[in-house]
Amino acid sequence: MLTDFKNLPDDSRIWIYQANRKLSDDEVAEITQLSEDFLTKWTAHGAELEAGLEIKYNRFIVLGLNQANASASGCSIDASVHFIQSLQKKFDVDLLDKMNVTFYSGDYIAYKPLADFRKMAKDKSVSKNTVVFNNLVNTKAEYLENWEVPATESWHNRFLS
Repeated sequence: MLTDFKNLPDDSRIWIYQANRKLSDDEVAEITQLSEDFLTKWTAHGAELEAGLEIKYNRFIVLGLNQANASASGCSIDASVHFIQSLQKKFDVDLLDKMNVTFYSGDYIAYKPLADFRKMAKDKSVSKNTVVFNNLVNTKAEYLENWEVPATESWHNRFLS
């Protein structure tokens, strides 16, 4: 069951998929439609899942699930991953590689392999104040409060001296 993302409760589970490039407005529109179609039919053991999505900065696909009515099962999570894989193939974009870092470089959102980010930190090209996207947040409340944070407030801190 599709619902508006902003209507999901704060304890809703979320999954964040970051694209390795900025998506065009046309791609965002098509991904939104495909995602809404998927979420409308998304179930766990036959029970409808109340889910919503938002696409941020033409780069992040954020799926949210209200677990009060029904929780995602292994099969339903597999279905969502298969759906994301289908988007990767259709739009020739990487959405599942967790070994990359997305962060602000001025007003621009940069996307770098973890090894490059580590080197940038060593070279002082990024600092503890660099705003990073912490895609490891698990709930909507964490997403709203702790997703875009200075590197010192996320797992990225381990690379900063």
